[in-house]
Amino acid sequence: MSTQVPKQQEETETEAELAEQEPSKGERRREEKRQRAAERREQRQAEEAEKAAADENTIELKVFRYDPEVEGKQEPRFDTFHVPFEKGMTVLDALMYARDTYDSSLTFRHSCRQAICGSDAMFVNGTQHLACKTQISELNQPIRVEPLPHADVTKDLVVDMEHFYDQMEAVEPYFQTNDLPDGELEEQRQTRENREKVKMSTRCIWCSACMSSCNVAAGDNEYLGPAAINKAYRFAMDEREGEDIKQKRLEILEQEHGVWRCQTQFSCTEVCPKDIPLTEHIQELKREAVKNNLKFW
Repeated sequence: MSTQVPKQQEETETEAELAEQEPSKGERRREEKRQRAAERREQRQAEEAEKAAADENTIELKVFRYDPEVEGKQEPRFDTFHVPFEKGMTVLDALMYARDTYDSSLTFRHSCRQAICGSDAMFVNGTQHLACKTQISELNQPIRVEPLPHADVTKDLVVDMEHFYDQMEAVEPYFQTNDLPDGELEEQRQTRENREKVKMSTRCIWCSACMSSCNVAAGDNEYLGPAAINKAYRFAMDEREGEDIKQKRLEILEQEHGVWRCQTQFSCTEVCPKDIPLTEHIQELKREAVKNNLKFW
């Protein structure tokens, strides 16, 4: 008797443990239901992709994919999506269709969709573009979409912008003056001629397309870059800032990794989505730096 009771207790405990480990009938049914739903979703996506591929009025989109946090996606690759074409469709429209229809994990930045926020700059068919501004009808197929070069990729088409923002902040991109109007409500006036001089430089939307296209910036991580120098131009050439402040800005720009690193390749000007003459602004600041250092005695 004494030897059988513990054995019975052990068998009872083992059965209880097995019962706890095995899923209940309800859990099994729910899991089977989830699996069937996933299979139907995958089948529907496959059918839509096949239908789109067969449709003559579709575009072929090859999109760079990379996700360092998901096993099996840590090796960079390209995924192909077939997207129905509509007149007026942009690259951003096509990416949003691919994300919403085929793969919800497809990641990219976008916001205003009006070429103002600068968040969706990408490398499209080998050139920097704003995805929301670039018409599908103007591109050769297949359309290859990649993240901006010369920047660390966070996920898919998203790059780390921290270094770019640091370079912009280095030139103190805000208005400074020592000469305020006497009246509390009086505005600080600017001549029409001076406004026209700095007008184009004010159009920068901080998209980093120019920085990405610059070979100097690719090889020199400390180079201020065309966007930051353009922002410095916008304030250095503003007549409302004092001469001492302009002198300070020129000292920042005259440093080893400032305007003199520019090799006048015009790549930044070519890719700027706001048509800012970046290279011309850099050359003008070079001339200002030379005049600033001229001494007559």
